[in-house]
Amino acid sequence: MLKNTLLGLCVSMGFMTAHAGTMDINRPEVKSFIDEVVSRDHFDKDWVTHVLANAEFRASIVDAMERPAERVRPWSEYRSIFMTEKRIREGHEFYAEHQKQLESAAHRTGVPAEIIAAIVGIETSYGRTMGKYRVLDALATLAFDYPPRASYFRGELEQFLLLSKEAAFDPLTAMGSYAGAMGAPQFMPRSYRSFARDGDTDGHIDLWNDWADIIESVANYFVTNGWHHDEPVVSVAELRDPDVEGLAGNRIEFSETVGSLKNKGVEFKALAPNTAPALFLALRGSDGPIYRVGYHNFWVITRYNRSPMYALAATELAAAIAQTPNPTAATDTPTTRHRTQHSP
Repeated sequence: MLKNTLLGLCVSMGFMTAHAGTMDINRPEVKSFIDEVVSRDHFDKDWVTHVLANAEFRASIVDAMERPAERVRPWSEYRSIFMTEKRIREGHEFYAEHQKQLESAAHRTGVPAEIIAAIVGIETSYGRTMGKYRVLDALATLAFDYPPRASYFRGELEQFLLLSKEAAFDPLTAMGSYAGAMGAPQFMPRSYRSFARDGDTDGHIDLWNDWADIIESVANYFVTNGWHHDEPVVSVAELRDPDVEGLAGNRIEFSETVGSLKNKGVEFKALAPNTAPALFLALRGSDGPIYRVGYHNFWVITRYNRSPMYALAATELAAAIAQTPNPTAATDTPTTRHRTQHSP
């Protein structure tokens, strides 16, 4: 077993070494991609070739894809990344600075202002850390040197090239995350093209610097994915029988209802009718398992990031932002209360 593991590691290292440096535009898969997007999107071939020839393979990007926090950390550690005194304090400051824009967007869309604030708080610490990688390097590395999701990232690379033309920015200088997400809300290129909105109607959408655009775009993302105005997000729960069988936890596709969870021994203050779809969450807390029940709007938050821990962190941070500033808000207690939902 050890021999096989070491052999696999050596092969992987050799693969990375072989493709280190700038993109080899003569690789068959790269040439095929160039031909496809030129034909489909009517790009100038020399321009596409020039852009990709300047892309650089980054091994650290592949490493980061293999160990996202949502997969490798228990809830107690994951939560501690976001529910800190600093992030909550900065959330209050951000809300105060952009209150008019946040509440205007909330009034028009039904997406709570604190949810919008929490998303940019989690994604980029309210715009302070928008990524250290060139978006081109991230997308090209994953498109051509990360086989598990190469098809997806080739699609995003194509969308990025289209976006750079539409938004008139230099594809060689745009910065983002290791996965190619951009701006304060960390939109992938397809999401940028689909959901970004011109919040200040100046004729230009800028998710790096224009907070009116950023706030409007986050709200629009949730609206487009089905956010329900004035409906709950999540409830604190307990299990009548911790060893109950047949109760799947942490799936982000609905397989239960409020009523069916109650019948299976989940105890919680229901904030929706018995027939309403519901998600059961069982997560590792610092002192043992914790349980939550997510409603439709919780599921909508998972459209932003396909992780129940992400959605719960966003909900808790939103609740803390909505409350009067309190330096003890980062303690490990449930903070799921906010303007559109009330927990027990």
